[in-house]
Amino acid sequence: MPRRLALTAVASVAASVAVLGALAPAAGALAPAAVAGPSARAVAGPVPAGPLALPDLSRPGLTAPPSTAPSGQFTVTVAGSGTAAADGTFKLTCGPAGGTHPRARAACDRLAQLSGEGLDPFAPVAPGAMCTMQHGGDATARVTGTWHGHRVNASFNRKNGCEIARWRTLEPVLPGARL
Repeated sequence: MPRRLALTAVASVAASVAVLGALAPAAGALAPAAVAGPSARAVAGPVPAGPLALPDLSRPGLTAPPSTAPSGQFTVTVAGSGTAAADGTFKLTCGPAGGTHPRARAACDRLAQLSGEGLDPFAPVAPGAMCTMQHGGDATARVTGTWHGHRVNASFNRKNGCEIARWRTLEPVLPGARL
């Protein structure tokens, strides 16, 4: 068991170093999908390599981050969060913030922050990503609508470390994870 933990830790660190090393030459290009910044929260266990992967630039609208605050209209549906007030379907509009979302202003501010960092908060976990095998709860969410004029249809869950990190990146658009 200790050997397996050590191998997992070494593999996670090696993958993270490899991804971060690959990002260095791309300075000034579109930032990776979930790079840890001052607002990032720690995820228990080794750092998953998946959320550090560059977003799929073939998706429309991801060639350059806009310079203005994000505008969008979303339907956010959450189930199984463990908090009755957080479960349900909410409307969220940004530019200006509004709708039935319980934290519309904070959610729009978070989207503006991610947009300013050139991140795609709706990008899925990269195929083949190494993710910690942990369970963050049964919560699921779907975000549909438009963001900067582009269609959004993203699903979220907490089934492994990569998905937990992806969920946390989008808080408070999604409710806080209860681990």
